[in-house]
Amino acid sequence: MSSEYLERASRLPGAVVWTKAALRRGGATQAGPVLPDGCMDLLWTEGRLLVAGPDTRAFRPGPGLDGPWVGVRFRPGAAPALFGVPAHELLDHRVELADLRPTAEVRRLTERVDAAPDPAAALEALALRLAAEAPPEDPLVRAVVASLAAGRSVAATAATVGLGARRLHRRSLAAFGYGPKTLARILRMQRALALARTGVPLADTAARTGYADQAHLARDVRQLAGTPVTALLRP
Repeated sequence: MSSEYLERASRLPGAVVWTKAALRRGGATQAGPVLPDGCMDLLWTEGRLLVAGPDTRAFRPGPGLDGPWVGVRFRPGAAPALFGVPAHELLDHRVELADLRPTAEVRRLTERVDAAPDPAAALEALALRLAAEAPPEDPLVRAVVASLAAGRSVAATAATVGLGARRLHRRSLAAFGYGPKTLARILRMQRALALARTGVPLADTAARTGYADQAHLARDVRQLAGTPVTALLRP
């Protein structure tokens, strides 16, 4: 089987549903790194439901994690209310959903997704149910993401949402798993990679996404992704 990765917009606002086929054993196909993006995911693989916390570095699937997989990726800051846990408690971790919700309930949910003719649709239905049962999403959290994603500084973002630096940091830890400065770096890297993948030269990409120069871009991507930026842009 190939390692083909596909994604589509979810019926849950701001979320993405993705699928990844099983890796070919003994073949040339390898799992690529999962880069930090400020998001959390609800994951399914046969017999298991998991939650992927926010990443500060690239995640590389190890033995036993070669799929197939289905996931619902929530927009930054949206998932903690669904799972009832601050994002920083799941930082750089993948945990069983049964660690966060009653075991018997998770067993029933897992069996339901396992038996579904379309596991992606079943997992999306579960995410929609969790969202319906959760408290409303905090508009301040969305405002922070919008400001940082637009390239505004942490100070300007704090002023925009009416919070002091310390309160913004505390709120960010709970919502995103890390402070606003780290989130800003991650969102900037994602903007830069998206732009570079359209064919914009790296020097121009760096200038247009807020880096001092191309070397700054390359250094930041290497630190966050653990991989040279040129390697991430290969077909």
